[in-house]
Amino acid sequence: MSGFNFEKDLVHQTDAVQSIMAVFSKVSKIEEHSQPAMAMVSNPTVSFDSDINFSLAVQDIQKANQISKSVSIVDKKNRVLDISMETGTGKTYTYTKAMFELNKAFGINKFIVIVPTLSIKAGTVSFLRSKATKRHFMESYNDKQLKVHVVESQKTKGKRYYMPRSIIEFVEAKKQANVTMDKTIHVMVINAGMLNSDTLQKRFDTRIHDAYDSLFDAITSVNPITIIDEPHKFKKENATWQNILKLGSQYTLRFGATFNDAYDNLIHELSAVDAFNQDLVKGVVADIEMFDDGSEEYIKLLSYGAKSTRKVEIKSGKKKGETTNKEFPEATFEYFDGTKNKKIKLIEGESLSLIHTEMSGIYIEKLNTQRVLLSNGLELKSNQKISPYSYSSTIQDKMIAKAVKRHFDIEKKLLGRDVKIKPLTLFFIDDIEGYRGDHKIVGELKTKFEALLKQHIEKLLADEDLTPFYRSYLETSLQDLSVCHGGYFSQDNSESDEAIEKEVSEILHDKELLLSLDNPRRFIFSKWTLREGWDNPNVFQICKLRSSGSQTSKLQEVGRGLRLPVNEFMSRVKNEAFELYYYVDFSERDFAEQLVNEINQKSGLVQVEDLTKLTDEVVQRIITKYPDQSTDTIRNTLGGAGAIDFSGNFKEGGLDIIKAEYPKAFEASNGLKKGKVRVEGKAKSEAMIRVGKYDELRDLWEVINQRVILEYKIDNESEFQFIFQSYLLDNKEAFKPRGSVSQTMRLTFDKGLASLKEEDDLENEILPIATMHYRLFVQELAILLSVNMITLHKAFLVVKEDLNINDYLSHQTIRTIKAQFHKYLLDNAFSKFHIGYKQVSNKVHPTVFTDGNGNPLKSIPAHNLGANFDETSKPAAQYLFEEVFYDSPLEQENIEKSIEGVTVFTKIPRNSIRIPVAGGGTYSPDFAYVIEYKGGQKQLNLIIETKDKEKRALYKDEEQKIKHAQELFSSLKEGFEVRFETQFKSAQIKEILQNAVKQGE
Repeated sequence: MSGFNFEKDLVHQTDAVQSIMAVFSKVSKIEEHSQPAMAMVSNPTVSFDSDINFSLAVQDIQKANQISKSVSIVDKKNRVLDISMETGTGKTYTYTKAMFELNKAFGINKFIVIVPTLSIKAGTVSFLRSKATKRHFMESYNDKQLKVHVVESQKTKGKRYYMPRSIIEFVEAKKQANVTMDKTIHVMVINAGMLNSDTLQKRFDTRIHDAYDSLFDAITSVNPITIIDEPHKFKKENATWQNILKLGSQYTLRFGATFNDAYDNLIHELSAVDAFNQDLVKGVVADIEMFDDGSEEYIKLLSYGAKSTRKVEIKSGKKKGETTNKEFPEATFEYFDGTKNKKIKLIEGESLSLIHTEMSGIYIEKLNTQRVLLSNGLELKSNQKISPYSYSSTIQDKMIAKAVKRHFDIEKKLLGRDVKIKPLTLFFIDDIEGYRGDHKIVGELKTKFEALLKQHIEKLLADEDLTPFYRSYLETSLQDLSVCHGGYFSQDNSESDEAIEKEVSEILHDKELLLSLDNPRRFIFSKWTLREGWDNPNVFQICKLRSSGSQTSKLQEVGRGLRLPVNEFMSRVKNEAFELYYYVDFSERDFAEQLVNEINQKSGLVQVEDLTKLTDEVVQRIITKYPDQSTDTIRNTLGGAGAIDFSGNFKEGGLDIIKAEYPKAFEASNGLKKGKVRVEGKAKSEAMIRVGKYDELRDLWEVINQRVILEYKIDNESEFQFIFQSYLLDNKEAFKPRGSVSQTMRLTFDKGLASLKEEDDLENEILPIATMHYRLFVQELAILLSVNMITLHKAFLVVKEDLNINDYLSHQTIRTIKAQFHKYLLDNAFSKFHIGYKQVSNKVHPTVFTDGNGNPLKSIPAHNLGANFDETSKPAAQYLFEEVFYDSPLEQENIEKSIEGVTVFTKIPRNSIRIPVAGGGTYSPDFAYVIEYKGGQKQLNLIIETKDKEKRALYKDEEQKIKHAQELFSSLKEGFEVRFETQFKSAQIKEILQNAVKQGE
């Protein structure tokens, strides 16, 4: 195993970094420190001429990213930029990539990463120092690598304090005199507690650079850029933020999933809805264990802290054995058994089994005027209710048994693949003794758990349909069940047991070892210690046996397992929908609903279903996405199109017209897709294949599953040069110069008050400053576009009169050209050049419908067919599946429609057939039909793209992708005709099939 393989150029991560660089592309000047000695150890100053220019730069990228948030003008030091990315989408990777990009563009090589907790700090350091991270970024950035300086708490010698060595090394680290030889980026990682510590506030006897006896002053001297992880933990009214300001950073980049609406210059937003709907994270299935008998019973904390007198036995002295009265703080509980209430008072150390027998083993660990803390970690508040049955060992046993069974179901599928994925299951428990015991007496929980493992492994080994690898993996597991699981608890930090130390190290710090196929450990136990800062991409199940005692958001709770999994080669598996199973008891029966509500609310989405009128809210929604529009123009446009009447009420079909006119305003109007978060048992997770019908689909299915590559039919370099020249001329307005501009300030007086007023001049032009040499610019661009350098050079010479590329030589321009040119290729395929497809492999199987031998599967994951499930509907007899899973009402209508002459048809699972398109990216159609002509002499094979919208509402990208599909299916295989058709909202599938038959006769 060679370590994690990070995928390059993931769109959602690249967009975040490009948003940052877009702001920085408009800086006015880059200056080294005036003192040569300090210039060797500090970042260059990258600055804007004015607050206005900074504000405009932020506004430009907000407009491009369709963000309607205010811009805040802060001090020239510590200007803040916010990047919102949902949990599990790779924030740490993204801000690391941003460091490398800022270093590449400006030579910035000193960054500070601030994290809220020690656990997040450990995860961050582990990522930054990992071999996989080093290898990945060295390959992408010309052998550059990170040097990580971790600030730890200081141990004093006597009464003397010493400066932290890590801070000294960070500040004093020198650049190479030759920029191209400088291969190190320095990153100082510090947690909030350390930032607020006495160590950082002190003045020392020694000095850094013989000048700074204050650590804050020393850090400020190097002009750092600061990155903040989890910004909601650093409120601006708290002391921590004031200490962040003392770092004297040029800019502060805040990366987080939560900002509590306290944004400062939000420039990129990947919402929770985006993350789930785009399959950037796993879907969530809530498995709720219900308790049928007595679930109305509850225990409620009424009050606590009042003193109560109890008789206690004297333990020593002359009166040993006698009793005396002593005061203790007590808690008053109310127990409701379903019919009547009863009050019970308990003191610290007493068991809640005195209230209810199902609470056995749970006692009051701490009790004072501030809190009541139970031994399971639950902190009770006044009037908080708990169910005694949520602590029932019977319920917990059932939850564990269900989680173990499903783990092996998941494991058999994922480890039976050609390229394997190792799944993990995480248990949150409070019965530590039941799991750890005292290392001499095996705990009851551990005994029961290993008995379950043995039972399931032996049952699986009796199955003849196992791959050789998986059989060997199970046999190894059975030889020593103890290595199949491991735990991490806070008390383990002081543990000296070698086996436990190995478990903890593996779980906390070595994801690669934990995910190794040579390692049978796949079950992890913890007591809520593995919270923020820990996650593992291959966690497929989280079993929450008892309440965490926390008000943590539901998104944060599932966050430990939201990331997409990695395969045995440590590469992320995308273009496939995965699910995270989350087990809770009946006391959290609303878990799924709360999670969906949180995702939608957090994403700021407004429901627009069932609109009857063009309200001010809808108009504002349109203006947000289309800033060039006004209220009057929107109303006039829609009135002229017949969408609304004089009063603004929607006419029949009016809502469809407004969505067609302003599609961006309604892209995510329905929030989280159905099925992305669901409750187990309320929807089927598997779609059953009618195996007998697959034989009738086989020929068509194997043809459209051929592996193909896209070929650009461009005859020679001159033709390509002409295309690139056309792109440059068509997009010349998008090129922005970087350089210097004169600024005039006039001293004016108004009512006796003096002020400076900025004046502009029509002749005051930007004097371009190139930040790259021309040859290096062309060389890097050629590599990025896979184009001959000479071709690019010739193109730039031809367009020089209209667009002098020498005015725009920067890395930002390279990124802009790459993004725009790929889009240009897609937009102009077929009009300015042609494309074709070439088969590259004869191997077809396995497919989403078949195994490696071409035999049909019994079922496939239902979410690959659609987010919605209608259990009351029945599919047509000719349909390949037994159930109706769909994404739109039009799809559902097709699936239920039985049409004479159709032999077999199927919905094509998402991302199973990926058609390459010009400029990069892929496209996947919706339905496949096989039709027999009358007399059975001829067969018609149809691929259909179903769009539940009017044709006029198609985006240009969608139109071009449809043309690519037509090109592919018209040229797949001689003697086997495959036709491609498009179905829009107003078209019935029967009409499309009839027309296709007529054309083929």
